[in-house]
Amino acid sequence: MPRQDPYRQFRFRVEIGSIKLGFSECTFADTTTDPVEYREGDELPIFRKLSGLTKYGNITLKWGITDNMELFNWRQQIIDKGAENNRKDMSIILINEAGEDKARWEITRAWPSKYDPVDFNAKGNEVAIETLEIVHEGFKRVS
Repeated sequence: MPRQDPYRQFRFRVEIGSIKLGFSECTFADTTTDPVEYREGDELPIFRKLSGLTKYGNITLKWGITDNMELFNWRQQIIDKGAENNRKDMSIILINEAGEDKARWEITRAWPSKYDPVDFNAKGNEVAIETLEIVHEGFKRVS
């Protein structure tokens, strides 16, 4: 069987509803399920570990500022009208060296909770970077 090298982390694509932009960084969320300790009164003095609530961490996107205002406008909709009617499903797709989609995570009911505009510095020559933090109600790896 031929060797299978792991995929590289720098080739990815993010789709947010109909928004398809390039991002320089995507800090993906983690998922944790809290353990709940439980013990009946007549059991040995050892706790059983039951599964509690599952939590999903936030997703952070960073990109070089352009004329495109779609992500800022989405954030402004949350400020103006709230999240309930402005949630979007999104996908994070890992791409191999040949440009083929190799892994895909589907994120449900996402909305931007924080927008960090670019910091300016007249002494530097770096690309101006914007940041958007996205909360959501869960994700699944589908491929």
